[in-house]
Amino acid sequence: MYFRENYHTDAAPQAIGPYSQAVRAGELVFISGQIPLDPVTMELVEGDFRRQVEQVLTNIEAVASAAGGTLCQVVKLTVYLTDLAKFEVVNEVLDDYFLEPYPARAALGVAALPKGAEVEMEAIMHVEPGEAE
Repeated sequence: MYFRENYHTDAAPQAIGPYSQAVRAGELVFISGQIPLDPVTMELVEGDFRRQVEQVLTNIEAVASAAGGTLCQVVKLTVYLTDLAKFEVVNEVLDDYFLEPYPARAALGVAALPKGAEVEMEAIMHVEPGEAE
């Protein structure tokens, strides 16, 4: 049976376009790309690159929670960076947020991101039937 539900939380930045923060299809929850926006001010967080990565993961965590899950249920993470030289910082921060077994991951260098962000991440989370419904 096909099941689809959209999720929204004020604990993460509001969508800055025509998309949902997360959508569940079957046992998968697709979490839209998050940039380091403060959900209250809707401005990029100030501070070094590490702080930006932490904000992105905090935003993903908030959306995962709204969908009834946790970061432990993330099975795939895609990272977009405007500077691949900062990849090691991303690895260090991810190690603080995820436990083994780590999710599958891809990291891509891109020319630009919304609002001039340096990092964006999107995630796919697996939920068991009956969870997050």
